[in-house]
Amino acid sequence: MRKVSALLLGSERRAISGLAGLYATRMLGLFMVLPVLALYADNLAGATPLLIGVALGIYGLTQAVLQIPFGVLSDRLGRKKVIAIGLLIFLLGSVVAALADSIAGVIAGRALQGSGAVAAAIMALLADQTREQVRTAAMATIGISIGVSFAVAMVLGPWLAAWVGLSGVFWVTAVLALCSLVVLWKWVPAAPRRVRHRDVSMDRKQFKSVIRRPDLWRLDLSIFALHLVLMAIFVVVPFRLLEAGVAIEHHGLAYLGVMGVAFVAMVPLVIVAEKTYRMKAMCLLAITAIMLSLFGLGTPASSGLWLFAWLLIFFTGFNLLEATLPSMISKLAPAGAKGTAMGVYSTSQFLGAFLGGTLGGALAHYGGQEAVFIGSALLSLGWLVAMWKMPPPPPLSSEVIALDDDTHDAALDALMLRLADVAGVEDVMVVPEERLAYLKVNRKQLDQDALSRLMASPSSKEK
Repeated sequence: MRKVSALLLGSERRAISGLAGLYATRMLGLFMVLPVLALYADNLAGATPLLIGVALGIYGLTQAVLQIPFGVLSDRLGRKKVIAIGLLIFLLGSVVAALADSIAGVIAGRALQGSGAVAAAIMALLADQTREQVRTAAMATIGISIGVSFAVAMVLGPWLAAWVGLSGVFWVTAVLALCSLVVLWKWVPAAPRRVRHRDVSMDRKQFKSVIRRPDLWRLDLSIFALHLVLMAIFVVVPFRLLEAGVAIEHHGLAYLGVMGVAFVAMVPLVIVAEKTYRMKAMCLLAITAIMLSLFGLGTPASSGLWLFAWLLIFFTGFNLLEATLPSMISKLAPAGAKGTAMGVYSTSQFLGAFLGGTLGGALAHYGGQEAVFIGSALLSLGWLVAMWKMPPPPPLSSEVIALDDDTHDAALDALMLRLADVAGVEDVMVVPEERLAYLKVNRKQLDQDALSRLMASPSSKEK
């Protein structure tokens, strides 16, 4: 086995910065309409609260259905080609929505935007472009970029809509897609030989074992419910801001203030969760905060300053879960199955967005604003009950070890047994075709010296 420097190479810096930018730009375009569509739909023929909700969430349905096929295509046709195709589809969807004068046209455009489902292909290309020693940090950069894009979208969307209208928001999204194509071909390095990475890619052989695990499907349920309630309430939250006396052009500032304070409030909670191994407790706290804030928003005591207080509580819980749920998935996924677990997790997220928009629109259409909040709160109560009996996740983390290219396949079984015997190593998968060993380790119990000796042992290079 070999140990390689974790310092980033120049090509890795370009790949990480370029692909994180692509991912963030795409999500920015999808999220910018979230705080403005309901407000500007009066100019769209046929608009109803139900159809506005469908327009908000429809991208999630097409994204969920197509992200795995796009990932498979990227294995066959090449990562950059498939990503470019996805960005062109996203561009087409943005143009269709920008030209639409009816809610049906916006729904069609949003569905096309989601059809450019290149998330899995981007992650696979990032894995191709980075060594296993820096891949975790590279993936974390993608995660950070998504969070930043959501926050920027909440601020930028209302400002753009007030300046250039709803169609202008979609035109800006189209321009961003064009810029992404330039970045893809001019900045992201040429794609190397394609390899299936089990810490990133979906593996159909592992699919059944992943979805049958109650601890993992509870986390899938959590991201599903989280994005369901997020999409549902944004059918009506913009109107609550208007009722509170916030002019449309100032909605972005309102979101900036609320989300900025929520982010600051979330950070120490994440640190406590990670450092003291209280991930489950913080997860339950976040769900409870979301549930209470939704009940609060659904009562008469949600006007004036109370509106901002309830939104602050909601987004603190939302940010806390967005930060901790992926970490819990990483800890609980079997060795070598992280990519499959994250694929199911992402699909659950997109389905939640679709159903949330549709459900929120239906509740607003038939029951009014309060029905959206109360319905979402009741769903959150069921979510809290489902998570209550989940065992606390063990203090596990993933580790990937590179094997020497000359390690003979006959020696790999013995190597896997030796790795499994190291104190603190809970699970091992050796993948000959990738020349990698995937480990799940308990950092509190890991015998790092024994693992280092094994890595340096001549027997690990046995032919």
